[in-house]
Amino acid sequence: MDWHARFTQQATWTRDLRRYLFAQAGLNSARRILEVGCGTGVLLQELAMRKTLAVHGVDIEAGRLLEARVHAPGAVLARGDALALPYPAAAFDLTFCHFLLLWVDDPLQALGEMRRVTRPGGAVLALAEPDYGRRLDAPAALEPLGRWQAEALRRQGADPALGRRLADLFARAGIRLLETGRLRERGEVRPTPGERELEWAVLEADLAGSVPGEEIQRLKKLDEEAWQAGTRRLHVPTYFACGQA
Repeated sequence: MDWHARFTQQATWTRDLRRYLFAQAGLNSARRILEVGCGTGVLLQELAMRKTLAVHGVDIEAGRLLEARVHAPGAVLARGDALALPYPAAAFDLTFCHFLLLWVDDPLQALGEMRRVTRPGGAVLALAEPDYGRRLDAPAALEPLGRWQAEALRRQGADPALGRRLADLFARAGIRLLETGRLRERGEVRPTPGERELEWAVLEADLAGSVPGEEIQRLKKLDEEAWQAGTRRLHVPTYFACGQA
C-alpha cells in the first residue's frame, strides 16, 4: 500500500476547506504550527513553503517520519504519541490534525493534548474525521461495502463513526468551538481510474481475511461497471471542527 499516495489523495479532498479554516484560524499571523499525526508530510510540505512559519510535525510511526523528512525537509519532525505530545504547554499558535482522531485509543485525550500545547487563544483544528457508519453507496448491490469497511476498521482499533462525535469531543476537551460542519460531497466529479484503484487498494487491505477474495473482486467489477455507466455514488460523511484553546 502506497500510503503517501493515499495521504495525498485525502489532502485533495480537503484543499478548499483547509484554505478557509487556516485563514479563519489566523495562519497568516501564526509563527509556530503543529500537525499531530503528520504521516508522510503531505500537508507539512505545503505549509513549510511559508518562510515566516516554523512548521512542526509529530507522528508515532518512524517509517512515515522518514518519508516526511523527504517530502517536507523544511519541517521540524518528532516521533511521539498523540496522547502524550512531546512539547511544552502553549508552544504553538495553531495545532491541527487530519484523518487522525478515529485512529487513536482516546480521542478526547488527544484533543486535550492538542489544546495543552496550543497557546491560550490559539487555534485547534480537526480538518477531517469520517463517519463510515453513514457511508452511502449506489447502486444497492454495493451497499455491503460500507458495512464491511466499518467492521474492518473496528477490528483495527479505529472508531469508524467518530466524525459524528467531533463537536462534542471538542467541547469536552475544553476547546471553545468556533465552527463545525461536514465536507461537501464531491458531487459530479468523477474519480480517475488511478483514484478508484487507490480507493480499492485501501478497501482490499481492510477486508483481507474477513471477506472472501472472490466476493471482493465481484464487487470491484460491479463498482467499475457502475462508474462507467454513470450510476455510481460513493460518499462518506466527513466532519471538521475549528476551535480556540
